[in-house]
Formats: sequence, structure tokens, C-alpha cells
Amino acid sequence: SGQVRGLCGTFNGDQRDEFTTPAGDVEPGGAAFANAFRAAGACPALGPGIPDPCDGFPGSRERAEAACAVLMGPAFQ
Repeated sequence: SGQVRGLCGTFNGDQRDEFTTPAGDVEPGGAAFANAFRAAGACPALGPGIPDPCDGFPGSRERAEAACAVLMGPAFQ
């Protein structure tokens, strides 16, 4: 707790700073936050609405939910 930052947030109990960019700015929304971590030229910038990544890959939602269940378990409480 309090020792991480980046795309996974800060994990310090303060949700107001979860979208802290590498430059130290706090973005108000997910798209601007994600774009701050984007490698220039590697992929297009996200627009204001973030697409659901599971929509293009059948079965991925179930696999993602199973994998993320570990994060919701006792090890991270």
C-alpha cells in the first residue's frame, strides 16, 4: 500500500489520485490517463469514450473476470 503508481493506480486509499500520470498530473478521466502512458506512434490515442476491450474477442470477458478474481480475493484485501 502506498508504494505503487501507474495504470493500476496508487493503492493509497485516496481515490482522487488514482489517475496520476507519469508526469505527476492527475487526469479527470480514463481516456486522458491512458493516453499519458501510450507509447508515441505505437497505437492511436483513445477518444473520450473508452471502448470495451471484450467486445472484439469472444470469450475474453469470462477469462478476464476469472483472472481478475484473484485481485478481489483475500491476498489483496
